[in-house]
Amino acid sequence: MFACACASDPARSRGRRHPEVPAPTRNEYQRDRDRVVHSTAFRRLVYKTQVFLNHEGDLFRTRLTHSLEVAQLGRSIARTLGLNEDLVEAVALAHDLGHTPFGHAGQDALDDCVRRADPASAGFEHNFQSLRVVDLLEERYPAYDGLNLSFEAREGILKHCSKRHAEALERDEPGGVGQRFLARTQPSLEAQVCNLADEIAYNAHDIDDGVRSGLLDHTQMLALPMFERFHREVLLAFPALTGRRLLYETIRRMLSAQVYDVIDTSAALIAEHAPASADAARAMAPLIRFSPVLQAEVAEVKSFLFQHLYRHPRVMVTTEGARQVVRVLFEAYLADPAQLPERHAQRLPLQQAIVDYIAGMTDRFALREHERLTGRTLHWQR
Repeated sequence: MFACACASDPARSRGRRHPEVPAPTRNEYQRDRDRVVHSTAFRRLVYKTQVFLNHEGDLFRTRLTHSLEVAQLGRSIARTLGLNEDLVEAVALAHDLGHTPFGHAGQDALDDCVRRADPASAGFEHNFQSLRVVDLLEERYPAYDGLNLSFEAREGILKHCSKRHAEALERDEPGGVGQRFLARTQPSLEAQVCNLADEIAYNAHDIDDGVRSGLLDHTQMLALPMFERFHREVLLAFPALTGRRLLYETIRRMLSAQVYDVIDTSAALIAEHAPASADAARAMAPLIRFSPVLQAEVAEVKSFLFQHLYRHPRVMVTTEGARQVVRVLFEAYLADPAQLPERHAQRLPLQQAIVDYIAGMTDRFALREHERLTGRTLHWQR
């Protein structure tokens, strides 16, 4: 049994959409994790942008390394809180499977394309697309489409969902993963852990990648109270430390502080509200949280990165190029479906088939397709 009564117990899972005989050596959430790791969509993440395009450097994070970092942080938090580590890992590794090439620039461009083509559409949401990947798009098993993951894993993957998409899910699967967005309840505590682990991971590694790229200056980061506090703490302990070791140790302490804050704050909330089961926790306000003080500091970090990294002029050059690639691909396939692979061109509705195809692309495959369709090779320089 788990240390926390409100942990998700694989023996009490709400099951899979297609019933299966239990695995002899693995519980349901371990099986989910293994299916994600062996999926095609998971392998593609290695060539999908986090912030910096894959060709810009060997050491920048990708969607794959980001997902691994989220899984590591999430497991650390879950273990201490007595929650289910296997479920946390499964959700963390799958949460970005539906992300487009070129990071958020690709996502925004695809959303714009969908809405322009059909103003009544709910648009493109990468969390909803991640669910489509595990429910429908993976082709591995003879008896069904998708990976047939457990309800709890699917629930955690669907971090955000518009009302329209939630209503569509509810029509297809009454009382399923879309229902909580209509009833305004919470996902499992394990899913809540993944949500915060995601935030902790990308703030930390975007600082690291930003400095490595030269777009952020180490001293520039001292304007952030959280960074400055731990930077000062490191220099008190190691006065001669400089360069990357100083940066790494500062980021490491920032990460640890956030993890410990989540653990302490969440443990106190769980003890205070004492949910008797995983379902009881779903009916409460979120119990996995930062303290108010640290939440404010994390918000400052996000605002700083948005202003100084994500909106940096050199990043914006690449961002606009990425948007253009996605727009060209979408319009070309819509105008001439024969340009799609046959198995995609035959799927209906056509617009959804195009969205699924583009969202599944890696950065470099999207660039090759753009070159094939236009005859132009793009060379982005920062």
